Order: sequence, then C-alpha cells, then structure tokens
Amino acid sequence: MNMKDSTPKEQILASIRNALIDKAVNPYPNVDVQGTVIKPVNPEESPDIVFADMLIEAGGEFIYCENESAMADILVQLMNNRGWSALWCKNDNLARFLEAAEIPFFVQPHAADGQLVSITPCERLISETGSIMISDTVAGGRDVISMAEIHIVLGFASQVRTNLKAAFHDMKKKYPNGMPPLLTTITGPSRTADIEKTLVKGAHGPKELIVFMIDDM
Repeated sequence: MNMKDSTPKEQILASIRNALIDKAVNPYPNVDVQGTVIKPVNPEESPDIVFADMLIEAGGEFIYCENESAMADILVQLMNNRGWSALWCKNDNLARFLEAAEIPFFVQPHAADGQLVSITPCERLISETGSIMISDTVAGGRDVISMAEIHIVLGFASQVRTNLKAAFHDMKKKYPNGMPPLLTTITGPSRTADIEKTLVKGAHGPKELIVFMIDDM
C-alpha cells in the first residue's frame, strides 16, 4: 500500500513497525533509567520533619499543632489575619470539629463571601516529596479539592509515610473493596509555566496550600 493512500492510523502503525524492525543504537548508554529520580531522604531524620521541609520547598505552608485544640486556635487566628469569614468544608467529621470550635463554615461554594477557602482531611502525607495524598471520599468531593483559591489540609503525624509505595499499601488495606473514584497526590500549590514559560500559580487549582499537622504520636 502506498503511504500516501493510507490512513493516518496506518501510517503511525507502519512507523512503529519499522522502528521495531530497524532498532536504533541507544545514544545515551550511560544513563541510569532504573535509578530513583527523587532526592534520597536521610533515614536518620524524622519523617514529619522531612515532610515539612519538602512541603515548604514545594511552595506550601506548614503549621505544626500540638493537639486539635491548638489547631482550632491557630486556624481562628489565621482566618482573622487573612480576613476569611468562613471555610468551605464537605467532610462530616471535620464539619463537626469546626462546629464544636465555633469556626464558621459552609457546604456549598456559592455561599463564600470573598475568597473561596476550602478545608479537607487527607489520606496520607508523603515525606519523600512533601505531597498530600487525598481522595474525594475523605474530602467530600472533587470540587472542594480543585475549585478553591486556598486549600487548607488537616493531617496528623500518624499519617506520614516515607514514600508513595507505603501510602498505597495503606490505601489497599483501607479500601479492600476498591479504591475511591479519585485518589491523587498534591505537591505544593497549583502552578504552570505553559504560557511563554511564565510561572503562574492557581491556574488549575488552589494557588495556596496550607497544611496543619496535629501531633498525635
């Protein structure tokens, strides 16, 4: 068949077939494609400290709290300083915590007065990359993760894991009948440099990420 008369799909398959037949010499034989691409973590450092360092390096903000009461006090102070009248919360347990602490919140985003600031729990905290593992199950939906201008995450020291492998191991045990529809990791605020290589925050999600870690160990 003449390539000019073939369909685009047939042309692509033909190119792949030719490439498999006429294998090219690897121009980079010394590149280690099996090694880790993530900066190794010092095993002597505490995982929660490593998480805090990596989160800050990724552009997030870390706030340590001795207990839930201290967390509520710091959160109220932060809301007063930033002028937030209420938080967007869709998790029932977290909503009860906010209600007990007399912290205003709403469930529907259109109720926001000013900046849309969401607060969610998380599944795990990954110290190796400073990432937050979160699902729509614990968050209460996908919108509360992606639509807010500022995302506050409530985590516990007991949720810190060294790497993604350990975190996924936990998720398989927690959800034996199937993973949540959305299970993702967040590393720092949303940012992109797609347009003219100019870094823009908040292009595809929250432009600020704040993690409260409660010491429950």
